[in-house]
Amino acid sequence: MKTQLKPLGDRVLVKPAPAEEKTKGGLIIPDTAKEKPQRGKVIAVGTGKKDEPMSLKPNDDVLYGKYSGTEISIEGEDMLIMRESDIFCTI
Repeated sequence: MKTQLKPLGDRVLVKPAPAEEKTKGGLIIPDTAKEKPQRGKVIAVGTGKKDEPMSLKPNDDVLYGKYSGTEISIEGEDMLIMRESDIFCTI
């Protein structure tokens, strides 16, 4: 996905992975019981801080904290914008 948005500083734009629809055992999870995803794909990255360049790049798959970032909607798609430090690791 291409976007015109360019995060500032050490911020990252992430597209969350879809929530799980079924358990490993095959049970369907109702919408009210679905958990927020903690996994996503990096869409865009900022330039980083003066002394710390960004270590992430677009298309990286990442894991982040459950309540990290700010939810925004771009062209009808839900996205998160967060600091690079809120991201735990790449997958």
